[in-house]
Amino acid sequence: MASDYKFIPTDAGELTEAMIAAYEKICHTKVWPASPERLFIAWVEAVILNEKVLTNWVGNQNIPSRADGENLDALAELVYTQKRPGAKPAECTMRFSITKAQTSAVVIPAGTRVTGKNTLGKLWWATESDITIPAGSLYADGKAVCMTEGVVGNGIVPGKIEVPVDLWDYMDGCQNITVTDGGTDAATDEEFYELMRQSMEAFSVAGPRGAYKYHAMQVSTELSDVLAVNPKKDEQGNQIDGAGLVEIYALGADGEAASETMKAAILEACSADDVRPLTDHVSVKDPEAVIYTIELTYWLPRNSEQGGAAIIAAVNEAVENYKAWQSAKLGRDINPSVLIHMLMECGIKRCAVTYPVYTELSDGSFLDPSDYRKPEYAVCVGTTVTNGGVEDE
Repeated sequence: MASDYKFIPTDAGELTEAMIAAYEKICHTKVWPASPERLFIAWVEAVILNEKVLTNWVGNQNIPSRADGENLDALAELVYTQKRPGAKPAECTMRFSITKAQTSAVVIPAGTRVTGKNTLGKLWWATESDITIPAGSLYADGKAVCMTEGVVGNGIVPGKIEVPVDLWDYMDGCQNITVTDGGTDAATDEEFYELMRQSMEAFSVAGPRGAYKYHAMQVSTELSDVLAVNPKKDEQGNQIDGAGLVEIYALGADGEAASETMKAAILEACSADDVRPLTDHVSVKDPEAVIYTIELTYWLPRNSEQGGAAIIAAVNEAVENYKAWQSAKLGRDINPSVLIHMLMECGIKRCAVTYPVYTELSDGSFLDPSDYRKPEYAVCVGTTVTNGGVEDE
């Protein structure tokens, strides 16, 4: 969030001088540092200063970029987005089995709970609706939803949710057959403010880029970037008219393309009748990954005040921060200059960056259809960071 705006000054020194000068003028007496009048003035000054600080805080809570918590929620009533996105539970596809095929269908009731050996006592999952194993079959698949909201339920690989909590007729076993995904935490103040800004695009029903991005970003706080483009080529690379076609590309907070679960949620959000223009055909696709590596050598200054160990730790952190920054936005060019800047901020003397080299990435907005490329994002596949030793100035 932005730094607080100062509506009125809160300099204690200036306030003290002004109050002493006013007292001396009114009472025709000198105020000395240890006089009772000085102590009284200090008390009054503290009260006034506290009120000034509170007034500034109240003023900032009326500015969306500086408000926080419930105050920011209240300001959302003034824009298109009127409610902070809440936490959502992760989900997966569960397979429920029976010991022997039956002559009639076996129903596994909605709300049947399961868990995993690694998550026992921490996370439980429940079926969203009744799951029916047809007559003559040994199993059936259905959706199970984590009973704890948030990202904590994401990333459990197939086969790890295998412990039944509630029983069903002729029970044999269960297991998740898809990776758990889709869980999100409630939007932070920063995320909610950005969503409020983007929501102003959503007043239009003409299908602008910003409106599609807004509706897609509402799906999850685990999305770092979304682009809506009008394609100029088909999957085979043939040039097309593309009228009425909208392709949405999404990037997760981990710097990878959005998962299948997330893409399905985005498609549903952007295909609603009150969102999608009647003539638009919307699809959600994966952006193109552009591979790069990091290979660099850096040198430490001799007799640095920071100390070599601190600089080395800062360099390693800077490299990780660069990789996160580079992969956080679709169409962001691979830019070694940013990496060099981050490294120099660590206190090194100099660095030699062999890779990456500057590479322009597509954001899908080419004016010339013959130059069109789908949106791209950078993916680091290897990191080699070498300490070159110590050098004099």
